[in-house]
Amino acid sequence: MNKQYIPGDPVNSDTFASFVRDAASAFGNAPAIRLTGEAIPDQELSFAGLERDSAVLARGLLARGVGKGTRVGFLYGNGPAFAVTFAAIARIGAIAVPISTLIKSNELVRVLRQSDVSGLLVQRSMLGKDLVERLCDALPGLGDGASAELRLAETPFLRWIVSSGEALPASIHPMSWLTERADSVDEQLLLAVESQVHSTDQLLEIYTSGSMALPKGVKHNHGPVMFRTHYVRQKLPYAQRGAQLPAPLPMFWIGGLLMSLLVNWEAGAVSICTESTSTDSRVAMGSVLADDDHYVIPEGMTIWALGMTETIGPYSYADTMRVPGYPLCPPLDHIADRFEVRVADAQGRAVPEGEKGEIQVRGYALTPGLHKVERSEYFEEDGFYRTGDMGVIQGGRILFVGREGDMIKTADSNVSPAEVEMEMQQLEGVHSAYVVGIPDAERGQLLVAAVVPRDGVELDTQRLHTQLKQRLSSFKVPREYVIFSREEVPMLHSNKVARRQIEKIIARKLGRA
Repeated sequence: MNKQYIPGDPVNSDTFASFVRDAASAFGNAPAIRLTGEAIPDQELSFAGLERDSAVLARGLLARGVGKGTRVGFLYGNGPAFAVTFAAIARIGAIAVPISTLIKSNELVRVLRQSDVSGLLVQRSMLGKDLVERLCDALPGLGDGASAELRLAETPFLRWIVSSGEALPASIHPMSWLTERADSVDEQLLLAVESQVHSTDQLLEIYTSGSMALPKGVKHNHGPVMFRTHYVRQKLPYAQRGAQLPAPLPMFWIGGLLMSLLVNWEAGAVSICTESTSTDSRVAMGSVLADDDHYVIPEGMTIWALGMTETIGPYSYADTMRVPGYPLCPPLDHIADRFEVRVADAQGRAVPEGEKGEIQVRGYALTPGLHKVERSEYFEEDGFYRTGDMGVIQGGRILFVGREGDMIKTADSNVSPAEVEMEMQQLEGVHSAYVVGIPDAERGQLLVAAVVPRDGVELDTQRLHTQLKQRLSSFKVPREYVIFSREEVPMLHSNKVARRQIEKIIARKLGRA
């Protein structure tokens, strides 16, 4: 039997179609999202405006043949246009594939090919950079083509691209190609389409990458995304109706999408966006933070611990920010609703207290799978997801010790990069450090470090070496040091430090390439 839409509170929504309408009903013309900045005119849209504008775009998509299960990519920065585009795709049952605005041309081709998107919407410019030009660099055939009916071997399923502004290549449609067709789909047909969007339908696919892996497409369905939005909002006391809240993280990542856009949308809060977002090496995910880079957690605020794109954000939270000797993450003191977590050995058996194992998770909001990847590559037979995070159980809590494969083996000894990085950051003048291993005929791997000084400090690496020898066992002390500026630290588009690239840079600078 068809679902019938009944206006109400967005906390009751189990699909994005009802969520958009419920929020408009609950909050009306109150401001929902604002983009502001010195170099751009301010843009603001209300909750009713989000529903109205996304409905126009949704009807245009329907008129162009987009429907349930159609894979549609979009390349947008934080702001009203991101929210409208996401909502338009999601509310008609199509699969929204947000793409990082930080992505480089070669990475962009891989994501477009891997994701099988049939349509792509692209913001024209951001931070003074022409994103259409970047797209044409990635797919040279776009600049050569005289037709917007795409037939590109590099992206064989991609049939159309839409953008805005002047002087678009002939291969890219103007936005009017969608919006002018909207009138051919009336409100009753849009409602009928939305009524057939189910909580079990796929809503979203986010492309992410680890520090040592290629991007992967993480799937999520409507019901779990809505459940996690409702749950996280309850944990964030500042998300209140009318509150004006900054959106510092990019919304094309799960953190910015969930913790800012979706939670604020449900609460009736205003998401305050800027073109520039927090994507730098000082607060890179999976790195040891310097003391002055730790966020101050207000009293009563949830201290989130481990989370990932595959779990739609944090699946654990903590009672304290730090445990001595475990600098990478707060402890997993509590597990979020409808998740189970275990620490297991290579055979999937729970390890005893004090023994290191892989942190594995399962539950309602866990991804049902990765796009074009066999389930057995990441899932145990009993449904637990192999996160690749390593942990140890201590007194009823789980302590994160690092990523599987991060350990460096040098002269038959295992070294934890996080432990060495933590010690280095205690030394005067050191802001951050990244410890890696490079191939060495004698030791297997040579322990080396990229060191980022504090502003205005000129570091003496020999002095650093002497100090570390007083603090660490000899086999844990780096053999070589290379000074990096903050800007030189290579980053993945997922805001993780590109450790493989650091290895290559150090090897080259040391003449070991």
